[in-house]
Amino acid sequence: MPLHKFPPRLWDTLKLGRGIYARLPEHYLRALREDAAAPPPAVHWRPPERPRELDPATWRRRRVQDVPLPIYYPPQSQEGLWGGEGWVRGFRYANNNKLSPRLKKIWKPQLFYREFYSEILDRRLTITVTMRTLDLIDAAFGFDFYILKTPKVELCSKLGMDLKRTMLLRLVRRDPALHPDDPAKRAAVFEKYKEFVIPEEEAEWVGLSLEEAVEKQRLREKKDPVPLFRVFVEELVQQLREQKLSESGKEQRN
Repeated sequence: MPLHKFPPRLWDTLKLGRGIYARLPEHYLRALREDAAAPPPAVHWRPPERPRELDPATWRRRRVQDVPLPIYYPPQSQEGLWGGEGWVRGFRYANNNKLSPRLKKIWKPQLFYREFYSEILDRRLTITVTMRTLDLIDAAFGFDFYILKTPKVELCSKLGMDLKRTMLLRLVRRDPALHPDDPAKRAAVFEKYKEFVIPEEEAEWVGLSLEEAVEKQRLREKKDPVPLFRVFVEELVQQLREQKLSESGKEQRN
């Protein structure tokens, strides 16, 4: 007999259809489902070229194992741009001897501090990155293009998603605070990144964690309590207004 009605791995998905979670914007819930269904980027392994291969011993086709490596993303990875890299846990042989006992080992990426300039934000940012991040920024032809083009599952960074939300809001609002003394330069920046413009209602929710989205929805639904005396005063004023109208109607008929 199962201990739970639904397996624990489905609890996070089921709670999205209940309570305040179900009242979150549809585009935010859709983005959550797409991120959960998206395959992880092949950063620490090489995916097979074909699903099956020929077994040289039996000369039969067999399936090729395609199991992604379990990657651990430490909290400090959310404060930088690691390009999808994380910590890989495994084992190694002592003294590089296969007859020796295995020892636990963690492979960590090499980190660098680099300064980037954002055209949309008009700011210089010093961020912790990896060599893969630098290669991806060069491939995207710029820091802003890398942030706007890269999906959440590949950024793997809270800082990156917060930057994306800030950039999208500035683009959709056409913020006049960007180059206030040079309207032509500001218009050129907005024209350069116009393909990434989305509605402001959606841009406000980009990159928010589930806890932040729930708090944002709670504040949107929050209503200040109305004192009872104010309610009674409005009812009394309405009754007096109706009484005055009825008396004026009687006088006109007489």
